[in-house]
Amino acid sequence: MKLLPVLSASLALALSASAQYFSQGWQPGQSVAEEAQPTLVYRQAQQSVPTPESKPSRFDFKSVLTSGPVDFIASKMGVNMTEKLAQAEAAALAEAEMWDPRIPLITDASYEEIIVKEPLTPEEESERVWLLVITVSKGGKNAMSQKLDDSFDKAFNQTVIVGDLPNVRWGRIDYLNVTYITTKWSIWQAPYLAVLTDRGQTLRFYKTNVVRLEPEMIRDFLLQERWRDNKPWDSPFAPGGSWEPAIHYFSLALKRSYEFLILFPRWVLMLASGVIANIVMKVMHSSAGTDQPQPRPVAQTTPKDSNSAPTSDLNERTTNTKTSPAKSKGRRKTAKK
Repeated sequence: MKLLPVLSASLALALSASAQYFSQGWQPGQSVAEEAQPTLVYRQAQQSVPTPESKPSRFDFKSVLTSGPVDFIASKMGVNMTEKLAQAEAAALAEAEMWDPRIPLITDASYEEIIVKEPLTPEEESERVWLLVITVSKGGKNAMSQKLDDSFDKAFNQTVIVGDLPNVRWGRIDYLNVTYITTKWSIWQAPYLAVLTDRGQTLRFYKTNVVRLEPEMIRDFLLQERWRDNKPWDSPFAPGGSWEPAIHYFSLALKRSYEFLILFPRWVLMLASGVIANIVMKVMHSSAGTDQPQPRPVAQTTPKDSNSAPTSDLNERTTNTKTSPAKSKGRRKTAKK
C-alpha cells in the first residue's frame, strides 16, 4: 500500500518537468502559423551516356574497296587494297606536313575571311601587304614549285626571327585544290608570287623567273618594297574592271563543278572518263562512215580467149610458108644470071 503514494508522486514530478514541451494551443485573434515543410529537391544522378559509334556510310568508297567483290578481284590480280589505301593515306599526311604550318593556307572558302574581311584599323589597312605563293608542289613532280616553297618558308622563318616586316602577312595557295581564286585572277599555271594590297583589290603577279628564289632576295624584295616598281594588274577582268562580274560567275561555276567532282575518288573519275571517251569515239566513227562517198565499182577485165593465140600463130605460119617459095625462086633466077 505504501507503493501507491510513491508512484503518484513520481508521476506528478514527471508531468511537471515535461510541461514546457507542450504547446499552449491556439488563442483567439492569433494567426494560424503554418509549419514550413521541407522541400524535396530531386537531383538526377549524372550517368555517362555512351556515345553512339559512327556507322560507316553505305557509299563509303573505302569500305567498298576493302570488302566485297572489288577486294576479291583485286586480290586475284595480286593487289592488296588495304595496303594501297594505307599508303595513299600516308602520302596525303606527308604532303600535308611538307609545308610550314604557321603560314595560313588560302582556299576558296577562307579567302574572304582571312584577307578581304581581316579586322584592321585604317592605318593598318593602308599598310597591309599580303605575299602569297602559288605552287603545285604536291606530288613532287614540279621542281620549280618545290624550290619556291622551300625559299618561301625560309624567308618567312627569317622574318619571324628578325621581326622587321610587321605589316606583311604570308600565305600559301595550293594550285591543285583552288579553283575560284586562280580562275578569277586568270592564273593558268604555277608557280607564281602574288602581292595583294587594299584588301585584295590591288594585285601584282610575278613569275619565279622575275623574283629570284633565294630567301634573302625575297626578303629584300619586301623590305625595299620593290614590288611597287611594277604596275598593278589592270584589265577588264581585274577587280573593278568592266568584265569582273562575268569572270566572277564563270569562276563560281568552275568551283561548283570542282566541288562536285572531288566527291568521287580518282579511279571512279578515270573509269567514267574512259567510258565517255569510248562512247564519243563510237558516235564519231558511226557518223563519219555515213558521210563518206561510196567506193566506185571496179571494172572486171574479161580474160582473153585461149584459142585466139594459136590461130593467129597458125595464120602467120601459113603466110610465111606461102611467101617462102617465091623468094627461093627469085634467088635461083639471080643465081643463073
